[in-house]
Amino acid sequence: MILGLIFLGTYKIIPNFLFYNLAIKLPVIAANIGLAYLVAHVLDKSGTQKRTSRRAWIFMLFNPFLLCCSSAWGQFDSVVALLSLWSLFLLGEGKLTVPAVLLALAVSCKPIALPLIPVVFVYLVGRSIKRTLRYIAVFNASMVLFCVAPFIFLGWSPAVIFQHWDAHFTVGGGLSFMTFLETLGHSYQLAGIWWIVGWLWVPALGIAIYALKPGIHGFKDLLKKSVAMILVFYLCRAWLSEPNIILILPLVLILTYMNELEPLALSAVWVLPLIFGFFNTSIAQLFFPSMPATMDGLLKLAVEFNPARLAIRTAVVIVWLAAGWWIVTSCFKKRMVPKEGKVAG
Repeated sequence: MILGLIFLGTYKIIPNFLFYNLAIKLPVIAANIGLAYLVAHVLDKSGTQKRTSRRAWIFMLFNPFLLCCSSAWGQFDSVVALLSLWSLFLLGEGKLTVPAVLLALAVSCKPIALPLIPVVFVYLVGRSIKRTLRYIAVFNASMVLFCVAPFIFLGWSPAVIFQHWDAHFTVGGGLSFMTFLETLGHSYQLAGIWWIVGWLWVPALGIAIYALKPGIHGFKDLLKKSVAMILVFYLCRAWLSEPNIILILPLVLILTYMNELEPLALSAVWVLPLIFGFFNTSIAQLFFPSMPATMDGLLKLAVEFNPARLAIRTAVVIVWLAAGWWIVTSCFKKRMVPKEGKVAG
């Protein structure tokens, strides 16, 4: 709803060529800055050294993958990441109403935050049924407000949503295990019986939710299980876009500096998608419209070496899938960590 109001108001008062930059990119840039400060604040509250939180702050501000996918590309996954992390942090602080509203807003902006719902549910059930029911009530009311109210008050038509509700169930490719579709069939469509794999994430999340059965103990465990659930969702989807990884980037960064994950996990989360984006020509297309000649040159080069490009891209995805499942298992297993305050800088 908020994004819709920004788009509507901005579109009416500024020329079209500035609409994209102001209405979309400014909120994204603001979210990036907010993420950097929130990550540093979370680490400060956890008792890490000041220099460690400052390194995390710098990492979030100047990470090339984050800048390419958000500020340059204009994708608003960093907005979803900010709302999600903020919600989890406040939940860990004992708050209830505001975290529910924030998570509902994150999900309404982009459904990639959906796997966080069962994580929060398990976390709250282990503490109080009454608080769990209250959270669910606030969350559901907020979802109605953010997802239904704009269509009523702004007169939007939901026809497009109803017509394309299954869009992400009928295509495959990107960073997913179905990336070979473009290589073999030069298409992203899940033709024939392949449509079944578009629903693979549903039973996969069911198994992951069952794995949460022992419960979630403390804020660190809440972050770990959040990363695990989101990754299970991502790794079992038939389609995964590079910007979607932004959602777990701050979570993995925090867990790495808390010594809950290996530094290699953090590197895998941003380096592999960045390399994939280069061979997927996503980065080349970012030169439009400021440097169209450069973009044309890179795209022509990609076409000339297309077989090699697709082969390298597929190899990167294989490494990403292996790294992703390694992180999932790391988040689910118990890990002996140093005493609070003694973290890797």
